[in-house]
Amino acid sequence: MQLSKSEEELMNILWKRKKAFMKDLLDGYAEPKPATTTVATLLKRMADKGFVGYKSFGRSREYYPLVKKKDYFSKHVNGLIKNFFNDSASQFASFFTKETNLSKEELEALKKLIDEQIKNK
Repeated sequence: MQLSKSEEELMNILWKRKKAFMKDLLDGYAEPKPATTTVATLLKRMADKGFVGYKSFGRSREYYPLVKKKDYFSKHVNGLIKNFFNDSASQFASFFTKETNLSKEELEALKKLIDEQIKNK
């Protein structure tokens, strides 16, 4: 299951804070901040999708992520590769390196990462 853009924005705040009350989540937004009711609606949808859990403290809730950021984005990237690059990591890498205007240093750093992965396999 996937998050909407606004849900991803809120999830990023929650991943960064690890756990947070509504006030903490609102503090994580840049101005203009969304309405409390908007954030509450997003949290309910995210909880229904299994991304967010919470503990109740009286009338307050402390929210926490149920899905790790790495796991979510790994699944997201793998879906991109499957749906847009014919399930070919090579096509994805070719597109990524040609279309993102990476500097020579960034390309060399990527090459180093790939070389390390090859060595470890």
